[in-house]
Amino acid sequence: MSSVNQVEMAGIVSLTSGPTPSNSAKTTQAAQQFEALLIAHILRQAHESGGGWLGSDDSSGSCATDFAEEQLANTVAQEGGFGLAKMIAQNLEKSQ
Repeated sequence: MSSVNQVEMAGIVSLTSGPTPSNSAKTTQAAQQFEALLIAHILRQAHESGGGWLGSDDSSGSCATDFAEEQLANTVAQEGGFGLAKMIAQNLEKSQ
């Protein structure tokens, strides 16, 4: 299972468990998760084309790289990322 699928499943679980957030919060969270997936994909493609940026290409290094890329993508998206999450959330709010 790729880390992209893990991010998607984590997002689905977080949206369906716990107290029900408002529609606006759900929209914002979904938009951030989408942006995180996009950023993770970009990081993964950059890593594949340029070699290992953590210095090793063995299975443990690959696992660490996948985890680091996923965490970086989530953090960047939560902090505003490329601004896509904000634009997506605004457009979804307008259409509702």
